[in-house]
Amino acid sequence: MAKLYFYYSTMNAGKSTALLQAAHNYSERGLSTHTYTARLDDRADGRIASRIGIEAEAQRFDADTDFWSELSTNRPHCVLIDEAQFLTKAQVQQLARVVDEAQTPVMCYGLRTDFRGELFPGSAALLAWADTLTEIKTICFCGRKATMVVRVSSDGSVERTGQQVEIGGNDRYVSLCRRHFSESLRSGRCAGWRP
Repeated sequence: MAKLYFYYSTMNAGKSTALLQAAHNYSERGLSTHTYTARLDDRADGRIASRIGIEAEAQRFDADTDFWSELSTNRPHCVLIDEAQFLTKAQVQQLARVVDEAQTPVMCYGLRTDFRGELFPGSAALLAWADTLTEIKTICFCGRKATMVVRVSSDGSVERTGQQVEIGGNDRYVSLCRRHFSESLRSGRCAGWRP
């Protein structure tokens, strides 16, 4: 039975690596996948790239992408979506329809919260609509499980305000446990940041 899956975590937990492994598993068995990544993230130019060096071509989605129209007639064996936090609520509902009516599993990978500790719209919808929720774990510099992420400026100061979406990597974001996230917001400095 097909399901809608949401694999969530902070930055640097291996979400893209897990997605690429799933795509490889389907391919190795001769099964087709449709793989998507957010057009908003222009760093990889239509590729899903893992920090450990593996990557694959992907279709790009934006707020105008209609997943039901794209996937209801051309049915792959599985749909894999990277950067799922950038989905809209309507797109999550379209993906649920792909699962329920086209009987195609959909596996979404993304961040749960932003640098302020707020849910992304796509993540909120997936938390509400997904059949299966799985946390992919990574660690804070202290060794505890990282559940939050802070955005830092070039001098290591913590940003408390700004646009929810700003594309960046290790130079801009640090994954922290809740304790160190809270301390970083209070002090304005991120103890785990390394330039």
